[in-house]
Amino acid sequence: QVQLVESGGGLVQAGGSLRLSCAASGTIFGGSVMGWYRQAPGKQRDLVAQITQTGRTDYADSVKGRFTISRDNAKNTVALQMNSLKPEDTAVYYCKAIAVFNGQSYWGQGTQVTVSS
Repeated sequence: QVQLVESGGGLVQAGGSLRLSCAASGTIFGGSVMGWYRQAPGKQRDLVAQITQTGRTDYADSVKGRFTISRDNAKNTVALQMNSLKPEDTAVYYCKAIAVFNGQSYWGQGTQVTVSS
């Protein structure tokens, strides 16, 4: 069974920084695309950033230049460094793993990020 556990959320003022981390159990991490998604109240869950097994990254336009996704395959972790945070970044952030070999996806429980103006 794969489990993803996020940490690092919290309350920060606009312009501040937070670092989210997601720890994955199980053996699929090295063969998975890892992503961070977010969902604000009343809105759909959207992709924020993702990183492939080889380190290729993609970002939502709204976070380009401010957020950085990274992974440590030895530690089975993926991180999201968030700088220059804006109130509109307020959401629950979720970690997602997509196993490349069968397309199965797994979600973490989410961590709240609140940016005050």
